[in-house]
Amino acid sequence: MTDEPLDIDCPFPGAVNPHVSFAREHLASWVRNLGLVRETPALRRFDRADFAWFAAVVHPSADARRCALVAQWFAWLFLIDDQLDDGVFGTDLTAGRKMRQEMSAVLRGAEPDSPALVALADLWTRTSAGTSAAWRARFAGHLDECLRQATEWEAANRVRQVVPDERTYIRNRRHTGAIYVCMDLIEIVEGVELAPEVVASADFAAALDAACNVVCWTNDFYSLEKERAHGEVHNLVYLVEHHRRWPSSAARQHVRAETAAETARYVRHERELLHRRPAHAAVLTRVTAGMRSWITGNNLWSRRTHRYTAEALRSPENYLEATLLGNGS
Repeated sequence: MTDEPLDIDCPFPGAVNPHVSFAREHLASWVRNLGLVRETPALRRFDRADFAWFAAVVHPSADARRCALVAQWFAWLFLIDDQLDDGVFGTDLTAGRKMRQEMSAVLRGAEPDSPALVALADLWTRTSAGTSAAWRARFAGHLDECLRQATEWEAANRVRQVVPDERTYIRNRRHTGAIYVCMDLIEIVEGVELAPEVVASADFAAALDAACNVVCWTNDFYSLEKERAHGEVHNLVYLVEHHRRWPSSAARQHVRAETAAETARYVRHERELLHRRPAHAAVLTRVTAGMRSWITGNNLWSRRTHRYTAEALRSPENYLEATLLGNGS
């Protein structure tokens, strides 16, 4: 375990959605029109992250409209993530709680009063159209739990200088990374909806959690240096290094191996899920294919994006927008 690993391997084939240029153009105009990113350094960083390409490799068969919609969701989630990780909301529990309450209220129909909330209201209106009450409740619950874990658990850890244990982190990471939220969007992209009894089943949860773990650990693997530069401890590679007292190269090799093992577990859980629920095979086949493309697309984007390169190691003051959540002028 001494050689530095180069990449995390992915066994599933990848492809780029042919509508990537359409998604990129619509994302740029959407962000500009809503005032989500205004300052030149932030715009440069945002453009180089290329969230439209992320959507295009995660959902390679989506139609143009849905590819653009997902790109906008990704952009919004990452902009909020920056505020939660690197801004005042990452250490101010009161401000974080207020932000979470405001976002939950928007999903219930409250009037938005900041660029981020206006964007959320727009996304929610277009995404939830035609969905069932059960899907809307599931998505809203996942988003709320994502915000709760980020604004309470992660923020409290930073304030108290707590380095979480690996098991707790792995469980909470699936929420703080908004990956449950993103997996819910597979149904929107595919134009299908999982039956409530499938969503509530242990076999579906096992497959979903394994896929989410792979995505989250892959993200941690590639974003380590960015997060280390910002003093962030919520990263699986860092936690392995810290708690086991291993050198960074050994910790990275371990997470790489665990990610490969978790990918294999996902494949087993997927096979069992499809075998046990033949009556739901038509929908499940499309959803699990979406999980596979999420694993692949996230891997490809994480290797390519400038979000985790040397440019991303700059001070947050260079890219955090003070007006995004109404906390500036």
